[in-house]
Amino acid sequence: MKFFIDTANLKQIEEAQSLGVLDGVTTNPSLMAKEGITGNNNILKHYVDICNLVDGDVSAEVIATDYAGIIREGEQLASLHPQIVVKVPMIKDGVKAIRYFHENGIKTNCTLVFSAGQALLAAKAGATYVSPFIGRLDDVSTDGLQLIEDIRTIYDNYGYETEILAASIRHNMHVIECAKLGADVMTGPLSVILSLLNHPLTDIGLAKFLADHQKASKS
Repeated sequence: MKFFIDTANLKQIEEAQSLGVLDGVTTNPSLMAKEGITGNNNILKHYVDICNLVDGDVSAEVIATDYAGIIREGEQLASLHPQIVVKVPMIKDGVKAIRYFHENGIKTNCTLVFSAGQALLAAKAGATYVSPFIGRLDDVSTDGLQLIEDIRTIYDNYGYETEILAASIRHNMHVIECAKLGADVMTGPLSVILSLLNHPLTDIGLAKFLADHQKASKS
């Protein structure tokens, strides 16, 4: 399973990269705004800065919702750096744009996916990644993990190469369950990635080892 970090914060990206487990980054306009990145030129520069920190794919989202606008913005984003993946919303013109990008060698991430039917359309259009938002489904009393399982079954049935990028990850059990179900990628905040390190028995065991070592070194 690939690990992406969902942030536009350079320090958090650097910390995740330093662990040696980071495979890419996902961003969106809300995350950019959270970091105070405003103005088109500053946003574009920030995408390049992120690409220079990591080796893997970096999703950069279009703002346009019409076909021509999505194509224009997507081509501009893709031209910034070879690692850029154009993030396109799951709408009619978005699906049409994904097909265009696919035919022109531009990677895409189809975002805001909430159903297996949407994921099927994205794969047929040639999306590189599809992003089902499992946490947001859980928020409305719908089983987000069941969606991951359904998409995995459909993609395996027909050999689609689109990678399932589990998004809106809220806690470490989301990560584990998505890995068990066969999601190709998970994207989440740094806190979720770091939480995978934690187990009370590890802390207890380490404390005992260190205490025993201290006793032995004094004898």
